[in-house]
Amino acid sequence: MPAATVFIPSHARSAVVPVGGAFKHLQTHEIAAPVLQALLQRAGLPAAAVDAVVLGNALGAGGNPARMLALAGQLPLHCAAYTVDTQCCAGLDAVALGASLVASGQAEVVVAGGAEAWSRAPIRATRPLQAGDSAAPYERPPFAPPPHDDPDLLVAAARYAASAGYSRAAQDRYAAASHARALASADVLAREIIPVAGVLQDAFPRALSQRQLDRMPVVAQTDADIADEGRREHAVSTVAISPKADAAALVLLVSEGACRRWGLQPAAQWLGHQSLGGSPAMPLVLAADAAQRLLQRQGMAWPQLAAMELHDAFAVQGLQWQALLQRQGADGRLLNRHGGGIARGHPIGASAAIALVRVLADLQQTAPGALGALGLAAVAGAGGLGSATLVRQAALLY
Repeated sequence: MPAATVFIPSHARSAVVPVGGAFKHLQTHEIAAPVLQALLQRAGLPAAAVDAVVLGNALGAGGNPARMLALAGQLPLHCAAYTVDTQCCAGLDAVALGASLVASGQAEVVVAGGAEAWSRAPIRATRPLQAGDSAAPYERPPFAPPPHDDPDLLVAAARYAASAGYSRAAQDRYAAASHARALASADVLAREIIPVAGVLQDAFPRALSQRQLDRMPVVAQTDADIADEGRREHAVSTVAISPKADAAALVLLVSEGACRRWGLQPAAQWLGHQSLGGSPAMPLVLAADAAQRLLQRQGMAWPQLAAMELHDAFAVQGLQWQALLQRQGADGRLLNRHGGGIARGHPIGASAAIALVRVLADLQQTAPGALGALGLAAVAGAGGLGSATLVRQAALLY
């Protein structure tokens, strides 16, 4: 049987709040439940119609946050629940899996996206091997086994900056511009944000002067920089990385039959998704690789895109994309036009879903009525993963 068409009637997200901020007392499902309820309300869909929840989450350390969300969001008890952990890619991969449930006929209505309560993430430790030993706490799990290189992502960013020739100054300028766009777009962004704990806007964007940029501490540098003390040409500063954060973002995925049954008018149509792997030593470039392969598979080109969102966990990723778009003859101004993850923050399991919500919102706001207008969201993940999704404005069904 041919795959069924998948439509997206609504999208929504919470604000993105730095760790220890206004969401510090909230669990993952407590951040996401108001977003889920608003998502259904915006579409005019009763909770009883939802067949499944697919949720990206990276730091929950087990359990099933998707099931917690389904129950906290007052969905029917028979609603299926799947939690996805592909780290930074999880939010977008969860939506792709949700779309596949609809496309294959296994479900007609799916809520999908990502949520992360980094502030409430469990403290992780490995069990002792022998009686009398202590548990060994750890902050970061391995993302690649030996003999693969598994660098800290800050180190990977510094290595990529050096290999691609992106100076610290260029990285910092990119970050400052992202913050400026986010601040200038506060009213636009407010339309997609659902109030959670009274927070109505992303909390991290700020105006950054050159003096402030110059004083930002360095958090990673290459071996060459370390060997040549004081040389920090390609170093990564704190402003050039996306800070730890809490947030949730969800989209509603439905079949054409569900649209007709419930009187839904889709805003967008799901076109396709690409997930791929690459070198764990240089994961940052894989968002571009996934996006390029997806466009090729769909027979489309970069200049056709009306909206583009990259979750730029590091400024070097944004610089890579700017160079790529220039080579492809695409309009680089469309990339993260209202500020990216570098300005919002990085709620790992939710970050890529937020990027998709941003694409859907931009298509609605900047290309209203432009049927067929294309949008792309992409992200790279630890361990050498890339994920990209393509959507387009949908025509009226009736």
